[in-house]
Amino acid sequence: MPAYVTVGLAVNDSFDIGPWRGTAAGYTKFAIETLIDEIAGMKGGDPVQFRLALLKQDPRAVKVVETVAQMANWGKPRPGRGLGIGYSDSRGSYVAEIAEVSLDDKSGAITVHNIWAAVDAGIAVQPRNLANQIEGASLMGVSAALYERINVDSGEVQEVNFDKYRVLRMADVPEVAVKVISTDNHPTGVGEIGVGPVAPAIANAVAQLTGKRLRHLPMTPDRVKQSLG
Repeated sequence: MPAYVTVGLAVNDSFDIGPWRGTAAGYTKFAIETLIDEIAGMKGGDPVQFRLALLKQDPRAVKVVETVAQMANWGKPRPGRGLGIGYSDSRGSYVAEIAEVSLDDKSGAITVHNIWAAVDAGIAVQPRNLANQIEGASLMGVSAALYERINVDSGEVQEVNFDKYRVLRMADVPEVAVKVISTDNHPTGVGEIGVGPVAPAIANAVAQLTGKRLRHLPMTPDRVKQSLG
C-alpha cells in the first residue's frame, strides 16, 4: 500500500458529540428496507419471498434471509403480534433480522418481544464474540428505534443526562437469538452491522399488524398514534 497522510482537526464546541452506532446504515437501512417492504405489500407478495427474489444473484444474502425466516418460523400466525424483517449488506457483511412486536392501541407504545438474527461476516474467527456483538447491536437498535431522541429548544439541548434521555431498560429488553453462518470468505467485521436492520424490522412488523406505515425515527408512542389515526 502506498504511503499516505491523514490529518485530523479538533473542533472546540460547547458539548461533546459522537457517532451513532451503525452510522449511516443505522438510518438509511430504515428508509430502504421499509420501502422494499411497502413495495412487496403493494404487489401482494410476501416480504421474505420478495427479498429472496431481489437477492437471488447473491447466495450469501439469500442464505441469511432464509435462515432468519426459519429461526422465526416466518408465516406462523401470532394473534396480536406482527413480524417484520430487515436486511443489510453494510460493510461487506450480511445480516438479516426479524422482530416480533405487539402494539398498545391506546398509548401507541410498541413492545418488541423477540429479535432473531442471522449473520454471515465471512470466516467466524470468534463465533461467540460475533454473536455477542450482534446481540448487543440489536438491543442498541431497539433503543434507537423506539426511544432515543435529542430535542433542541432555542439552541439548547434538553436531554442533559440519562434522567431525561430515554434508553432501552432491562424490563423492555426482548429475547435475542443469533445464528452465525461461517463461510470461506475473508472476515468483514461485525461492530456496526447489527443495528441497521432492527428499526425497519420493527416498523415492518407494525405495518403487518396494523396496515399502517411508520416513517419517522424514533417510533415514539405519539408518532405511532398519529400514524394510526
